[in-house]
Amino acid sequence: MRRLLALATLLLGFSACRPEELPRAYRRLEVPEARLVSTEAQQRGRILFLKYCSLCHGEKADGHGPRQNLSSRPQDFTSPDWLRGASPRKIYWVIQEGKAGTAMAAWKVLDADETWDLVAYLMSVAGPPRNSALSDCPPWTSGKRRSPPGQRL
Repeated sequence: MRRLLALATLLLGFSACRPEELPRAYRRLEVPEARLVSTEAQQRGRILFLKYCSLCHGEKADGHGPRQNLSSRPQDFTSPDWLRGASPRKIYWVIQEGKAGTAMAAWKVLDADETWDLVAYLMSVAGPPRNSALSDCPPWTSGKRRSPPGQRL
């Protein structure tokens, strides 16, 4: 039973570890981890969110904005499920490039600092950040698919 639980935990960790889904430039993007947990960055991100995002995503970031008749339902950033499937680089990429097949447009008007502030805010609304949420992969991988210490895949 313990082995099964360990294997399930390991597989779940790798299921969210898909940096290859990102374009190469975004896979190499340096994540400013201190900024992501900074209260000041999160506050700046909230101001940007209210200005650019709340029309679709709602003032509470719950996906219930006043804009109706979108081709897809806006993301609910308050959901812990959303945060489990997110990574800082992936969020940054979607903000900058938009999301194909959805109403999520690219926000090229935001510079890198503003985009990271917005990422910080979005990651904060689903609850306190987990250390693993700041990385695209489990800590033992350093962004590459490798076995955890003492285990083989």
